[in-house]
Amino acid sequence: MAFDFKIGSLKFGGTGSAAKAPAADKKEMTPAEEAWDLAKTVFYAVAIALVLRIVIFQPFNIPSGSMKPTLQVGDFLYVSKPTYGYSRASLIFPLTRINAHGRILSNKGPERGDIVVFKARRDGNKDYIKRVIGLPGDEIRMIGGVLHINGEPVKKEFIRLSDHSCDRYGADQAPLYRETLPNGVSYTVQECDENGGNLDHAGPYQVPTGYYFMMGDNRDQSQDSRTQAVSYVPAEDLVGRAERIFFSVDGERSALWQFWNWPFAIRYGRIFDPVK
Repeated sequence: MAFDFKIGSLKFGGTGSAAKAPAADKKEMTPAEEAWDLAKTVFYAVAIALVLRIVIFQPFNIPSGSMKPTLQVGDFLYVSKPTYGYSRASLIFPLTRINAHGRILSNKGPERGDIVVFKARRDGNKDYIKRVIGLPGDEIRMIGGVLHINGEPVKKEFIRLSDHSCDRYGADQAPLYRETLPNGVSYTVQECDENGGNLDHAGPYQVPTGYYFMMGDNRDQSQDSRTQAVSYVPAEDLVGRAERIFFSVDGERSALWQFWNWPFAIRYGRIFDPVK
């Protein structure tokens, strides 16, 4: 039986065991239909992005040096919301089922050493990012720059001097220390004023039930739970846990809006680094 087919501009014919009618040409869309199809595509893309941002991951950027050397000015990272469940602080649209002192879908709370984003009530509900140091019921104290948890000093070892700017202290180098919490979490802290700053002698603080004690890794230049501007952080003010850096541009070499300088200011080595 006869058949024919076409590849590009070439047409072939022949015989075979079955006949097949040529497929009808696809109907071309009108300009109005094309515009509507594009609008639907954009709508679905935006809807998916909003759901991801509201429910799963939310991007944040680091505007200050309070978490140096762990996080740098100009780091962009994403925060995992499901880790601690949801509250009014972690959802863009408040839910009436979440009361002022509660979270939903919460399997666990933060652990010592987690880096979290939270809402600072005493500072206009601004987003802050700090490290969890004290859990509910803990006693926190700073003695001569050494962190004490429940009366026990936390292990603190000198690493080296580093070329990290110390802003108001005007120092070009800062001592770096390795601090190890009782649960084994280890990280680096920066001491711009050695161990004699105002925040190096503070406490004791008794962390209330349902609250957490936060500190920045840049110990002498961090507005955290050692100050009245932040104090203890309620569990319902947690937004989520910082997970990974997805972009980083040197905020001290180039303003973030000066995108034409990015090729020279991007910290390529920090992209996709985990936050820990």
